[in-house]
Amino acid sequence: MSAHQYDEGHTVAGWTGCAVAVVGSAVLGIGTIMVSAPVLAGGLAIVVVSALVTWALHLTGWGKPPGRRPREEWGMRVRDSSARDGHPGCVGCRLAGRGRVRSTAVEPVPEPGAGPVVVTGEPEPAAAAAAR
Repeated sequence: MSAHQYDEGHTVAGWTGCAVAVVGSAVLGIGTIMVSAPVLAGGLAIVVVSALVTWALHLTGWGKPPGRRPREEWGMRVRDSSARDGHPGCVGCRLAGRGRVRSTAVEPVPEPGAGPVVVTGEPEPAAAAAAR
């Protein structure tokens, strides 16, 4: 029996982001002790970089989608193949413009006095559109 019964989300993106954030926090602590604004700014910059590194790694497939993963995808060396299309409900993917359903359909505008417009979801043939 395995020691871990649950997918705890141990990923390359998570561990890398955490390591960079720890370095940034250490620099912030040193800046606090030294009372040095430039060192504090450097520590804050490193913490911001940790968030960006984690996000970039998540988008390249080294992170984890929200929710549970299948057991065969629990390993750290397993890359997430669904990252390219975006994860539903994932804030990071939405910020990157992934995971949204883009609709190219244009709703018809009814003419004044016309009856209700029925949209079938199928595109109008080009010949019929040109005849108008």
